[in-house]
Amino acid sequence: MKLLMSPMSPFARKVRIFVRELGVAGQVEEVNVTVMPISVNPDVSGRNPLGKIPVLLRDDGVALYDSPVICEYLDSLHEERKLVPAMGEARWTALRQQALADGLLDAAVLLRYETAMRPELLRWDKWIDGQQAKIDFALDAIAREIKALDGDLTIGGVSTICALGYLDFRFTSYDWRSARPALASWYAAQSERESVLSTVLHA
Repeated sequence: MKLLMSPMSPFARKVRIFVRELGVAGQVEEVNVTVMPISVNPDVSGRNPLGKIPVLLRDDGVALYDSPVICEYLDSLHEERKLVPAMGEARWTALRQQALADGLLDAAVLLRYETAMRPELLRWDKWIDGQQAKIDFALDAIAREIKALDGDLTIGGVSTICALGYLDFRFTSYDWRSARPALASWYAAQSERESVLSTVLHA
């Protein structure tokens, strides 16, 4: 299989961590591609009409997207402990955690586009404030339920790691840790995992 990805993409990183945690990284070739919100990469858009990464190209030619779908598919290929719990309250907790972390990432990516890519004279302060508020609220919600992230790593924890890693990558002056020490401690411990160390976001 081939994974269309970028070392700067937090959503691609989620899949990259996932395959390492499953122990199947050797079965997934990572193919570095460039995508931009204001231009089209035909190699990507020919497989994902939305033009976004990550995209997983299966051996049979079928393309899967986006990261939640890819992770669910990869988790279906083995009989060991599932990172996406199959049923019960554990499943809904993990999926809710994933949705919250992915939503945080959506807001952070939009904030990055607005502050780094849009010409300064065209930037919308209320939009910036709105995205920052979503990030703050999401972090507070994750911190309140930090105990739910303890134990075996699931898709919820993987998604949270990627969201926090993206904040450190793109918003170096944003101190999210001081008011959330338990979350900071959890993230510090998770950052020592081989799967996390080997997928650190970089330009």
